[in-house]
Amino acid sequence: MRFGATLGKWLDMPVGSTRFTWRKFWADSALAYTYLLPSLLIIGTFSLYPVLKAFYMSLNDWGIGPKGTFNGLENYLEILTDKVFWQACKNTAIYVLGTIPVEITLALGLATLLNRKLKGMAFWRLAYFTPYVTTSVAISIVWAWIYHEQYGVLNWIIGLFGVGPQPWLSDPRYTMFTIILMSVWRSLGYTTVIFLAGLQNMDRELANAARVDGATERQVFRHITWPLLSPTTFFVSITSIIGAFKVFTEIFVLYGGRPGPMNAGMTIVFYIYESAWVDKRMGYASAAAYVLFFMVLAVTVFQFWYARKRVHYS
Repeated sequence: MRFGATLGKWLDMPVGSTRFTWRKFWADSALAYTYLLPSLLIIGTFSLYPVLKAFYMSLNDWGIGPKGTFNGLENYLEILTDKVFWQACKNTAIYVLGTIPVEITLALGLATLLNRKLKGMAFWRLAYFTPYVTTSVAISIVWAWIYHEQYGVLNWIIGLFGVGPQPWLSDPRYTMFTIILMSVWRSLGYTTVIFLAGLQNMDRELANAARVDGATERQVFRHITWPLLSPTTFFVSITSIIGAFKVFTEIFVLYGGRPGPMNAGMTIVFYIYESAWVDKRMGYASAAAYVLFFMVLAVTVFQFWYARKRVHYS
């Protein structure tokens, strides 16, 4: 009865009244779960089961066959001693640090410009957002032509300044640069739209009051606009970093199914792909996928901890 009273209080239903009975409670719960059952089946089949299955496979020496041999944590220990894996971690870190700050900075600047009431703003907003809704495969094919050593647009542009053609796709020194440049160009529109939404939802009275008091535009941005955009910045940084950790398609298409010359474009997801479909080691690839999961989880938890006192929601 005590539990029933607590439950009735939580549901705002007095126990003993006609509003709350255990029979009605269980009937309503059964009806609710009946409506939820199709979604729960889909989530369980295509999300929960693969996650649990991948963890089980990571504890086995599992090839292409239907079964594997249990080997405990050997896959994880082998990953941590593999030099190629650490190279993939290094390349992934370079990619994340090379794309996120540049992308956020450029997107914030573009959003500030697009937030003004000028003619043709709708066209520019659409133009910046279009690359994001275009498939990664199509964009990678276009950029492969841009980077072409003989016919590429990029070499033609730098040739106008007296610089000779560069082997963008065959020289490992340029591999991460080519991937970062293409990725920033593609994701810039999405991040710009998010910042633009944040700017348009801001209370402009604070900025106008600061201008009346003699504050410059730089001071208004630093002390008013930027702090008010902290929730938007936090959201963009979280989603962008998680997406950057999963980069794969751009590299696969740009370099014809290989991780660049001398593995210069080898990222963690590409490492997982090669372990599974090239080396035919599904258990090992599952372990690498879980290592990536814990990396992303650690970075995300750190971001939430770091942003506790730096994100202003009011």
